[in-house]
Amino acid sequence: MIDKILFYKGIHKVKVITESVGYYIVEAQESFEDFVEGKKILVKKGEQRIVTPNTLYPEMTFLPPIQEHAFELKMEKKLKKLLAEKEQDIKD
Repeated sequence: MIDKILFYKGIHKVKVITESVGYYIVEAQESFEDFVEGKKILVKKGEQRIVTPNTLYPEMTFLPPIQEHAFELKMEKKLKKLLAEKEQDIKD
């Protein structure tokens, strides 16, 4: 597993340097921003970090889109229905 290229959080390319009990030490292959404990951190190319294995993926994946709030979806449906009824009234 040493010197293997993986994707941190499925997006950022990193190289695994060493493997420890429950953690990996990785080296960033590109610069990116990360959030740790609610703080935004800039990770520079070549910087080493300690990460958990469940944040590393063998290939690039994209996160699923963020689901809109249920209330917003309900109101959007209601608005579309009202507009359709209004257009129907105008045609009649």
